[in-house]
Amino acid sequence: MMLRSMNRKSIAEAIRNTYPPLENLWVRFGECTIAVRTNDSEILSGLQTYFHPFLAPEEGPPAYTISVHEAEAVEIGFPLIPKRPDPGKTRIKEEYVDLEDGRIVRKRLTGMVFIFGEGDHIAIGPCKNNLNQIINFINNRYIQWMLDAGGILAHAAGVVFRGLGIAIAGFSGMGKSTLSLHLLREGADFVSNDRLVLEKTSDRLLMHGVAKLPRINPGTILNNPNLHGLLPENDIERYSGMTAETLWRLEEKYDAPIDRCFPKSRFLLCTPLHALLILNWKPQDKPMDMQTVSLNDRKDLLATFQKATGLFYLGSRGFKPDDPTDMDYLERLGETPIYEITGGVDFEAVIDRCKHLF
Repeated sequence: MMLRSMNRKSIAEAIRNTYPPLENLWVRFGECTIAVRTNDSEILSGLQTYFHPFLAPEEGPPAYTISVHEAEAVEIGFPLIPKRPDPGKTRIKEEYVDLEDGRIVRKRLTGMVFIFGEGDHIAIGPCKNNLNQIINFINNRYIQWMLDAGGILAHAAGVVFRGLGIAIAGFSGMGKSTLSLHLLREGADFVSNDRLVLEKTSDRLLMHGVAKLPRINPGTILNNPNLHGLLPENDIERYSGMTAETLWRLEEKYDAPIDRCFPKSRFLLCTPLHALLILNWKPQDKPMDMQTVSLNDRKDLLATFQKATGLFYLGSRGFKPDDPTDMDYLERLGETPIYEITGGVDFEAVIDRCKHLF
């Protein structure tokens, strides 16, 4: 299919006429309801399985309607702008163009195309082979809904441990997901794997999670008995022969279903935030250390918690507002206790400290 129009509405009409979406499901994230329509039963089944804790009945108007269209490669008949890679990255993965009434984003590696703006939210391309990108697109609509309501996006995992909400931030590869899953093994509830939205009410700070399963590496699985069922026996033997440093750097990812791996834990999407842990350790033969810090004095640590909204966010009036400033994050966090974790990587030691602190 060739997309030629610079008008979102005409593009949406052409796609829906060519690949009519006849099957649907509804999901509810907090107070936000999203209707998803698709032209493919395999996509529908995959989304139902992934979002099963959040499936909802069809009632009332949804906040968003998303249509997902399995199709051959989509060509865009006008120039696209490459998105500059994130800090520390070199590969260009996305390109985009702003329309008069929305935006088109194309994933270079997969050929998936996303068209969105007020009233239209469309994914088209080889969707069955890239279901994870569809899941991200759905979750991004929920993030947009929360940001439009005044939330601030943060880069962190979140759990509820002993009744208290804990956010876990850190530099890339520091083990946010691994620590959160170790806490689940100790009876914590799960809030979010990699994204939080902070909402300030009159009397408390809330962290809202995203319905995204943790994507973890083999080292995390090997060191958490609750996760062993995610790997075939022969893979367990193969990974067990690797060094800790090799496992730490391995980029093979597996989804960890919360209800299957941690049947006593709940998947929550909102809880008050009581503390922020920032991982700043590395594999070395040193003891773990955990100290309170002030982010006013440690802007380098604040950077681990900040998250730009990226290409998939258009504000309620059709343009992308400025990302929050350092001061916005500091004011939102307020008097929330912040702990920096340094020294050698030792998840059990962190858990022991958390038991005493919380």
